[in-house]
Amino acid sequence: MQKIRSADGTTIAFDRLGQGPAVVLVGGAFEQRALDTDTAQLAPVLARQFTVFHYDRRGRGDSTDTLPYAVEREIEDIEALINEAGGSAFLSGISSGATLALEATSKLGTKVKKLALYEPPYNADEAAKQAWVKYRKQLKETLAAGRRGDAVGLFMMLVGMPAEHLAGMYQHPMWPMFEAVAPTLAYDAAAMGDEADVPTEKAARVTVPTLVMNGSASFPFMHVTAVALAKAMPNARQQTLEGQTHEVKAEALAPVLTEFFNSGAS
Repeated sequence: MQKIRSADGTTIAFDRLGQGPAVVLVGGAFEQRALDTDTAQLAPVLARQFTVFHYDRRGRGDSTDTLPYAVEREIEDIEALINEAGGSAFLSGISSGATLALEATSKLGTKVKKLALYEPPYNADEAAKQAWVKYRKQLKETLAAGRRGDAVGLFMMLVGMPAEHLAGMYQHPMWPMFEAVAPTLAYDAAAMGDEADVPTEKAARVTVPTLVMNGSASFPFMHVTAVALAKAMPNARQQTLEGQTHEVKAEALAPVLTEFFNSGAS
């Protein structure tokens, strides 16, 4: 484990794996280095050809936190990692980590050489936007009351877990780790925006080569979103990974990322 200091003094913990061009991996909700997640499984595979920076986002794992939170602070964290990598890097994000990666690229410009997004969970459907607004309000209330377990439950129900299954989740070995980082659910929510609508105007300002991916076995709206984002971005393309769900497998994602990052064109 290594550590760097972000612009506001927050300590960001990261692992540096492999050799080659730098890739910074941005994890989604709950993800951290200590968990066996999509991003954690992806890092050592990419490290066969790249120098991979796998980090704990602020408020998670071995990274510290500094309040008040703002998305701009997390962008500074990514910029600090890119500076550690030599001043430019490829950037790859999964799920809500992809929304943060998009936000970062819109601010950091050519410090990001190429951008890869797997299933940023924006949703232009009106009912989904209303559900998102309700979720953010409830999340704010539960976190303000210190009800971290309820905050985790809200998120899990938002992504499709039946309410009757929540009681069983409290017995899950990872539940204490979920509760520990529950406040960072608000960070992911902030990166998603007020309604979690597809940010086509912001995407249009991202000019670096970009790959927007979705899984063929995932939620249907993920494909719609990926196509809309790629269409809005001036130097992007969309790709569907056959058989993949939102929980993408490293062996399916890594070859696609490797080809994209190594290619001379977008």
